Amino acid sequence: MTFDEYFKFLIPIATILVPSFLAIFYGVTTYFFAIFYSKKVVLSFLIFSILLGITELIRGFIFTGFPWNLIAFSFSNNINFIQILSIIGTYSFNLICISFFICPALLILKQSRKEFFVCSLFISIAIGFLIFGNIKNNQFNLIKNNTHNYTVRVVSPNIKLDRFYSDKNEEEIINELILLSNPNIDMPTIFVWPEGIISDVYLKDLKIYEDLFSKKFSENHLIILGINSLESKNDENLYFNLLAVFDNHLNLINSYKKVKLVPFGEFLPFENFLSLLGLKTITNNYQSYSRGKEANHISIKSNKFNLSFLPLICYELIYSGELYKSNKFDYIINISEDGWFGDSIGPKQHFVHGIFRSIESGKYIIRSTNNGISAIINPSGKLDKSVNFGDTGYIDFVESKIVKTTIFSKYGNKIFIFLILLYIFLIFSFNRIKNE
Repeated sequence: MTFDEYFKFLIPIATILVPSFLAIFYGVTTYFFAIFYSKKVVLSFLIFSILLGITELIRGFIFTGFPWNLIAFSFSNNINFIQILSIIGTYSFNLICISFFICPALLILKQSRKEFFVCSLFISIAIGFLIFGNIKNNQFNLIKNNTHNYTVRVVSPNIKLDRFYSDKNEEEIINELILLSNPNIDMPTIFVWPEGIISDVYLKDLKIYEDLFSKKFSENHLIILGINSLESKNDENLYFNLLAVFDNHLNLINSYKKVKLVPFGEFLPFENFLSLLGLKTITNNYQSYSRGKEANHISIKSNKFNLSFLPLICYELIYSGELYKSNKFDYIINISEDGWFGDSIGPKQHFVHGIFRSIESGKYIIRSTNNGISAIINPSGKLDKSVNFGDTGYIDFVESKIVKTTIFSKYGNKIFIFLILLYIFLIFSFNRIKNE
């Protein structure tokens, strides 16, 4: 909201309403816990875990969802501990983390040996996660790298967001990106540029810069970038946020229309009403963006390239268990504009989601951001290469390891439902045991 004078009057409102809205989820959790509260400490422990775990899941889906800063992210720096994500996923892991963090209450409120047993159980589970993660990472390190016959070059510029509100020359930006990309005419390369990096040009108009691209890029090159698209349907203009693949003459090879749109950033909730009050979206002054139909992987097959990838634009990366229907793709390519976070911790928080998605999916994540953290994240969640926040440069993805399909990528959040049922089973089981 600080990038546009028009939105500054909303800052005090946003700083009150957004936290208040999020507080509703935890207030509802507390309310229902008061209803289902049991004098038996173990039962209350399990009930509270279930309620807060389900609340976190609902927060990740309702009103387009915003699964930001789940309790599970407390362990984002412990790569061994979070390897269990490949089996149970983020929401199941989050539920277990909730239980683990409130285990001390079992000892403080101890009524019998049951509390000590349950506390020991969850400590044992945590130790099991560490052992599993250590074994899994050691096995991953033993896998031999396969060298590609092409290079994926992740470009990470640092172009300030004031270009959205100024008359900065698009040709100047393109030349800056080409210079940063440093193309080698003879080397088969796929260049990945960030989301919306050429902000004032629509897909249908990009061809006017063909000479710039054809002179610097060759037939050995493909360019992936984020761009806006304007389409007409039934006398209505539709705007889309696209990830597009081009050849060196800017011929469109393939594209993906963003499915998960940012509320107020890319679409205006209750637009018919709020637009009457003069509200608009931040990134599109005309109207809300339209959603794509579904997230399908993009295949690139030619005599120089043979790969498929799942395209994710910006914060589509933060969703667990609903990114794809088929896991038959090689990599995840995420392009983003993180400049909207300013100098806050936001870009780092956004980046952490990439670590979780890589472990869940068992896929390499190739991430290109403007004003953010660009990186190659391997399937164990470790950074193979990165360009740090505030820096400019590029990194090359030239080799990878083949990893088996993860259990979570097969079953998704069905595992969370199973875990909830297991907790409910434990509630009934402990309820039948008399205090000793």
